[in-house]
This record gives sequence, structure tokens and C-alpha cells, in this order.
Amino acid sequence: MTEVKLANPAPLGLMGFGMTTVLLNMHNAGFFPMDNLILAMGIFYGGMAQIIAGIMEFRKGNTFGTTAFTSYGLFWLTLVFIIMKGGADPAFMGWYLFMWGLFTFWMWFGTFGKNRALQFVFLSLFILFWLLAVDHWFAMPKAFGIFTGFEGIVCGLSAVYLAAAEVLNESRGRVVLPICPR
Repeated sequence: MTEVKLANPAPLGLMGFGMTTVLLNMHNAGFFPMDNLILAMGIFYGGMAQIIAGIMEFRKGNTFGTTAFTSYGLFWLTLVFIIMKGGADPAFMGWYLFMWGLFTFWMWFGTFGKNRALQFVFLSLFILFWLLAVDHWFAMPKAFGIFTGFEGIVCGLSAVYLAAAEVLNESRGRVVLPICPR
């Protein structure tokens, strides 16, 4: 029986997550107001593309990839729904973000033994969720929200970098962009 080689779906999921995260956090950092562009990215690239990547990871037998991409795809869909419905009580939104941070924290442990670039994506995302939770729970100064937005931009760009590295390294058959393997 011939073994079927499946494509790596991780770059699709990472790019959907990364680009959408950068755009939302450009808003959080104060560069732009909330816009339909962010919401559309949240539905289609952050949401649907990650869910598709998660299903493809399932086909490959990758429990971590399935759980991560499907969950974060659904995160984007729920976040867009919350925003479109006028938002949520700030304290309850803080708990929503805290729970996503908790999920991300234990997923970060799942990156141990994987490359350092992936570890950084999850660590910076865990920090981002909890910074956002604190910003919703307490009357933080505007500078805190701006700082949090910049941290989110770094997180998103790290996912974009990892996606690019996986595509370029595979297509070139050599390390073009290092990801610091374990």
C-alpha cells in the first residue's frame, strides 16, 4: 500500500492566527479604531482557516495541532460575535480572556520538546490573554492597554514568522528562517 504524503497545515493556521492577531492588536495599541476589516479577518482567516488547519491536523493524527488550531479558530469566531453584539460586561470579558489564557498556558506546556519559535508563540499568547484580562478587570491606565497591544503585535508577528519559516524551509529543503529546533 502506498503511503499518502499530506501537506503541513500548520503554516495556514499560524498565518491565520498571526495576521489576525497583529491587526486586532494594532487596534489595541491605538493605531486604528475597531473596523470591519478586523472582524472579517476574525471570521475568515483567524476563524475558518484555523478550523480547516485543525481538521487537517486531525487527519495527520496530530492531537496538539487539532486542539490548538480548532480551538483558536473558534476563539476568533466567538470574539467577533461578542464584538458584533456590542461587547460584554468588562469583568466577564476579563474572565473570558483569563480562561483563554489558562487554556493557552497548558497548551504552552505541550510545546516543550518542539521548536523554540512555537514555544515563543504560545508563551507570548498566554501573556497577551492575561494582560487583556487584567485590562478588563481593573481600571488600568491607557499606557497599559497600548503596551498590551504592542505585546499582541509581537505575538502575532512571531506566528507569521513561524508560518513563513515552515513554508520556506520545506520548499527550499534547507533552513532559510531558523526556528531553533529542540
